[in-house]
Amino acid sequence: MSSDILAKPAPVPEPREPAELSAEPRIVPRPRAGQWTAAVAVLVLLALAARSVVRNDAFQWAVVGDYFTSASVLRGLGLTLWLTALVMALGFALGTLLALGRLSANPVLRAVSWGYVWFFRSMPILVQLLFWFNIGALYPQLFGVKTVNLLGPVTIAVIGLTLHEAAYAAEVVRGGILSVDRGQTEAAQSLGLGRWRRWRRIVLPQAMRSIVPPAGNMLIGTLKGTSIVSVIAVQDLLYSVQLVYHRTYQVIPLLMVATLWYVVVTSVLGVGQYYVERHYAKGSERAR
Repeated sequence: MSSDILAKPAPVPEPREPAELSAEPRIVPRPRAGQWTAAVAVLVLLALAARSVVRNDAFQWAVVGDYFTSASVLRGLGLTLWLTALVMALGFALGTLLALGRLSANPVLRAVSWGYVWFFRSMPILVQLLFWFNIGALYPQLFGVKTVNLLGPVTIAVIGLTLHEAAYAAEVVRGGILSVDRGQTEAAQSLGLGRWRRWRRIVLPQAMRSIVPPAGNMLIGTLKGTSIVSVIAVQDLLYSVQLVYHRTYQVIPLLMVATLWYVVVTSVLGVGQYYVERHYAKGSERAR
């Protein structure tokens, strides 16, 4: 009986493939010589441009260094920064009211807010400043005081820039509010939160993610746009260097002084904008 039982042959192990054959094929990116050639060409052109600027005696870099931190230039820079901060604060305060008016259920408020935005976005800022500068031709007196004495150049600059800025700020704020899902507000309302708490805790933090980037661009644009007030003799940064080169005839180096200060300040504001955006983007995919 035992002789009838055939011994089962031992299982033959299957041949294993080499590791290099069993592994997934590695994708090798196609060499892009054209991109590297273009990059090298751009770097060469930038180096040549920088060399021509640095070694060009017409820029008079020694004069730039002498006036860069002069008292008159720093006073003009201080007025530019003060004017930018004040106009942005007042512009966004008024712009927020206009945005709420445009989102209101009241048709009168919607129409008035829309008309304001339409009118002041249609009028060039230079025309507006010149109009306010000559407002005395229309109203020689306001509140019993001569308009010339009541509205000086700085006050006119603040009024003109603020009215202009508010029209754009209204659209920025309105866009940020509309970017918040309506379900968020409805959920907060169902929990019994009041209107102010809904705006402060639910709507505004989410809207800020959409408001901050264009608001940062507006801030930088306002900083550079304040240079236009030099046409009404406001002694900002540009007007301060103009006073110097009208006396010394060193136009190019003094314009470089103003340009370098604008570059420095806008760079600092750009860094600040990055961190503010990062703060309000917490919890979103863009913050990762």
